[in-house]
Amino acid sequence: MEAAAAFVAAAAITALVWREGPRFGLVALPNQRSSHDRPTTTSGGIGFVVPVVVWLAVVARDYPPAVVLAACGGAIAAVGLADDARDLRRDVRLGCYLALSATSVLWLFDLPLALAVVAIVGVTAWVNLYNFMDGTDGLAASQAIAYAGGALIFGDLQDSASFAWILLAATAGFLCFNWAPARVFMGDVGSLFLGLATGVTALWLWQSGELPFVASLILLVAFWLDASYTLLMRVATRQAFARAHRTHLYQIIGARRGHGATAGVFWLYTVAWLWPMAGVAIAWPAWRFAALAAACLPVAAACVAYRAGLAETATAGRNRQ
Repeated sequence: MEAAAAFVAAAAITALVWREGPRFGLVALPNQRSSHDRPTTTSGGIGFVVPVVVWLAVVARDYPPAVVLAACGGAIAAVGLADDARDLRRDVRLGCYLALSATSVLWLFDLPLALAVVAIVGVTAWVNLYNFMDGTDGLAASQAIAYAGGALIFGDLQDSASFAWILLAATAGFLCFNWAPARVFMGDVGSLFLGLATGVTALWLWQSGELPFVASLILLVAFWLDASYTLLMRVATRQAFARAHRTHLYQIIGARRGHGATAGVFWLYTVAWLWPMAGVAIAWPAWRFAALAAACLPVAAACVAYRAGLAETATAGRNRQ
């Protein structure tokens, strides 16, 4: 019942943002990074942020990560909303990401100093990466759903099961309005929240023994490998890697095949390939790194084939749905 309520609430709030958002300046205009060619209402991520944060703060107070996810997740969503409305400076954004990632890690986990630093840098990078990958209709939301679903199916989720269901249901409610052709974008308010929520949850599931960390890496391969490969290629070829671009694998595929096909391909790859590889890593721990390598292979091959990060091949056909 809680998951059903989260779905309905998310859909209702998203519909409200879609209708009223333009009155408050919540409109995404086409730019050098975007894959759309017309102004579109943004910040629809409020639709799933609100029910998830309310559930964490009110219903799930006994769940250990609840306070951290509600407080830091709500705060980073607020930063994203401000950026959607006013375009915050890059240093301000990154400073907020780092501060909230550090707060989440230090508040929730008792780690040795070196491991804590790695975790903070990793969560910060993941938050930023998730924001980068929110660039085509339905992709970021469907990947969050696939991660939560994979964790529920293959992990030994105990206390975290309810949170996974709430996150899945609320994001699905939003996705009803975000699938191609999207009526509303999630905006930074949504992508930053999902980045922090999935990153911190992956660490918590690992520490609590509910899901091995390598399984989370496998379930999230589509995002971190596309973004990492593209960034490395831009650095290696001495491009202005911090400049807005459309050379991620998903952007190139989107320009050629359309938004819906891109999200569908990534979803099919996750469910048909990454879910089984996560299952292999969990069932046969000795083969976990082989499973991770196998999970990476299709995306790595596609990045090479489509020349991700090398040229602005994603500029043509950007309005295809």
